[in-house]
Amino acid sequence: MLVKFCGATTAGEVTGLAAAGADLVGLWYRVPGGRSELTAARLTALSETARGTGRLAPVLVTFSSDPGELLRAVRTARVPYVQLHGFQTPGTVRALRRHGPAGLTIIKALHLRGAACLEDRLTDAYERAGADWFLLDTAAADGRIGSTGEPLRDAAVRRLAERIRLPFLLAGGLHGGNSGDFTRTRAHPRFLGIDVDSAARGEDGLLCAGRAAAVADTWRST
Repeated sequence: MLVKFCGATTAGEVTGLAAAGADLVGLWYRVPGGRSELTAARLTALSETARGTGRLAPVLVTFSSDPGELLRAVRTARVPYVQLHGFQTPGTVRALRRHGPAGLTIIKALHLRGAACLEDRLTDAYERAGADWFLLDTAAADGRIGSTGEPLRDAAVRRLAERIRLPFLLAGGLHGGNSGDFTRTRAHPRFLGIDVDSAARGEDGLLCAGRAAAVADTWRST
């Protein structure tokens, strides 16, 4: 099972996540107002740090819909994954697939509000455009998306998983205490792993290796 932690801003967080057993680290780029937003230079530096651990792969996480901007960032920072976490169109996915470097993995977030997927009518189009994975996350009632801390419901996730055809990660308020709440999701043959933010943060707001390890170990052993 893959474990991704999202929103690193320092080299210490990145190396700590690698030591905690993480597989992927999310690096925010063009997330307006995001608490973990990075400049292009910091994105490149932290991507290099992640790759230098020999374990951790960097993921560019973005709300941007500009393929040209994203392709420049992907190439400069040498990230092997890009996560489209906003409401980008299938056209953005298609442009990244067509013009991106070989081996680029494109992850498209799908947002659930209750049992309803906000991108339900576009899932087939995302697949045809060249997305590799989906990430299933919460859309809060107030419109917030990304790092909401609000968990999804196992039954709703499983129903969506049955309609899509791509492998998927699970996000949305995940922590060690709710690892047993997603038995149906975890049993799905295309379930890849989890994406965690808030539950891995210390009192200083930074991603904490100890808390990250606890979450990873609990989910992998449940």
